[in-house]
Amino acid sequence: MSRSLLRSLTIVGVVGLIGCGPGLSQSPPQFLPITAQWCLEGPPPARCIQLEVPRGERQYAMGLQMRPPLPHLRGMWFPYDPPAVARFWMHRTPEPLDMLFIRNGRVAALETDVPPCMNLPCRSYGPDTPMDGVLELAAGQAAVLGISVGTPVRITPLPGATPSAPARD
Repeated sequence: MSRSLLRSLTIVGVVGLIGCGPGLSQSPPQFLPITAQWCLEGPPPARCIQLEVPRGERQYAMGLQMRPPLPHLRGMWFPYDPPAVARFWMHRTPEPLDMLFIRNGRVAALETDVPPCMNLPCRSYGPDTPMDGVLELAAGQAAVLGISVGTPVRITPLPGATPSAPARD
């Protein structure tokens, strides 16, 4: 086996071990359909965040990698059922994000303006306790929307959406 082929296989193996999954290092960004929303409590007008919901290991691993900035009132929701320790990183995510860690219908922890990390190693973010899910927004959106630790969260599927159905990986 040639040295360059062996090096390539080693890099692919390492990427697979750290959670990107096989083939994701060369994949284009994913753009998932809007299948859920979170309407914030407060005075009118209603402010609802439209959410993409990954399904299956591959979509969870890709997240917002290589995506352009999220627009206002858009995000990605990563549900965990049952609750799990959710440590997120910014590998290959070129725009800063706000990460909201959700437990029992409330924001339990918040990481704001998390910086991009295009090259490994990358820091991971999140509490070391089980969460019901993680919501990612463009950096600064949590402050603009008045979201803080303790903010109530009720994410609802949109009519016709089946966010809990597994995707084919």
